[in-house]
Amino acid sequence: MDIDLAGLAASRSLVLVEGDSDKAALETLAMRRGRNLTGEGVAVVAMGGATNIGRFLALAGPRGLGLSLAGLCDAGEEDHVRRALARAGAGRADCRAALEELGFWVCSADLEDELIRAAGVPAVERVIRSQGELKAFRTFQRQPAQQDVSVVAQLHRFMGTRSGRKRRYATLLALAIDPTAVPRPLAGVLASCGERQPGRARHEPRG
Repeated sequence: MDIDLAGLAASRSLVLVEGDSDKAALETLAMRRGRNLTGEGVAVVAMGGATNIGRFLALAGPRGLGLSLAGLCDAGEEDHVRRALARAGAGRADCRAALEELGFWVCSADLEDELIRAAGVPAVERVIRSQGELKAFRTFQRQPAQQDVSVVAQLHRFMGTRSGRKRRYATLLALAIDPTAVPRPLAGVLASCGERQPGRARHEPRG
């Protein structure tokens, strides 16, 4: 994956997320809160999978550009993120609370699960209807493989059945959820990339 070094160097903070849908959801929620992340010097970067985090941390972390760091990952990638942060000298986290102190937040399963649960099934189905895909979803629900799973799981699977659908629904659900019901991990990341806290000085790149 190509990395925009010039863009990173011009930023004060880097938010690392796994994919385009995570990026779309965070930027949409920030917009709803009246924030312009780019204008604040916050770069949200989709890594193309959590396994790429080490490369980004090496470039932008305390041994590189010294940017303030934050991130979002799926529950299945939590241990990988912890190890990568430690190797990069960005801090050690022996538990989830410690990981959050470093600015990295974990979805209970993944982004789609968090957004679906926050919006609620009726609201998600209204969003699907607005996209002209409710009939397709009902057909999907009747498939044998979907008979013994919850509606939440069906919605989750449906969003991953076509290229680009995850990103589109991430944006739409981020627009649909009640502002008071933003999933904790997403709210946490946005708080972590807010104004720099006293004492959190920017590291100078090593020469």
